[in-house]
Amino acid sequence: MNQDIVLSVHDLHTEFHTLFGVVKAVRGVSFTVHKSETIGIVGESGCGKSVTGLSILNLIPNPPGIITNGEINFKGNNILTMNQSRLNQIRGNCISMIFQDPISSLNPVLTIRTQMLESILYHTNKSRSEAEKLCLELLNQVRIRAPKRVMSQYPHQLSGGMRQRIMIAIALSCDPEILIADEPTTSLDVTVQAQIMELLRDLQNKTKSAILLITHNLAVVAGMCERVLVFYAGKIIEDSPIDALFQRPQHPYTKGLLKAIPQMNALQDEPLETIQGAPPDLISPPPGCSFHPRCSWAMNICAIEEPPLVENQQRSVACWLYDKRCLQEQI
Repeated sequence: MNQDIVLSVHDLHTEFHTLFGVVKAVRGVSFTVHKSETIGIVGESGCGKSVTGLSILNLIPNPPGIITNGEINFKGNNILTMNQSRLNQIRGNCISMIFQDPISSLNPVLTIRTQMLESILYHTNKSRSEAEKLCLELLNQVRIRAPKRVMSQYPHQLSGGMRQRIMIAIALSCDPEILIADEPTTSLDVTVQAQIMELLRDLQNKTKSAILLITHNLAVVAGMCERVLVFYAGKIIEDSPIDALFQRPQHPYTKGLLKAIPQMNALQDEPLETIQGAPPDLISPPPGCSFHPRCSWAMNICAIEEPPLVENQQRSVACWLYDKRCLQEQI
């Protein structure tokens, strides 16, 4: 095993059993995370990004959810086969997560002090006074003014940006090796978004944590990540270094996402390009390539056989356009 790899996900399948059928939310996802690496996970809503993040920590609520197949190896140990005691040692300590909505993730009836101390006292041997001192240091690191006053307050007394900073401070309190940031700037205005992303960059430089940044905002990914995983219909359809993805996107879906970004040099009345159609129903996904009903490059094979994720010019893409067997049909 490569000693530089801290997390390896192999053939992950996660499902949700509903009254309408089985939702195949994650379908065969595989990737690795290296030390201090920042990876962006992008795609439309409902494509499996957040479910993948929750699956890594085995936080899928059961019922209705269940991880039906795969391995999630943290430093060589499969998280999916660990008992509850071992899982509790890893969650919030070795692997931390910043959840989408801090107002629903923070307990409304507990002070910030109580919520910050919980993880530190559980995972470390620090005394309460040492833990409180660390809380103040963490709040200073995430640029919270008057940290002593904030520690005695409740979540509803803080702004959205401050709550998000508190979540980051809690996630970093035990120096995790991996930080999963699930849409950390979704509910914030543009100015605060930029501040939060700058804060994450600065903290990563200090802590050397690997970061999995789950987002639909490609601009955030461009300024933060080294590598990007593009998700569609519960699968990774492109895995690429950040520069190569923006300069030479390969999958038609990735090209569509990039064309939908407003351009600085666009004319004032020039309409944005869109991806026609809608994502597939994951209770009964279409045969073949899941994107083929929306793809203007679709060929006969796309509706019949699912394309494998194959390496192409030091990148990986799941598209028949890059398969030698299909060159004749393209001509």
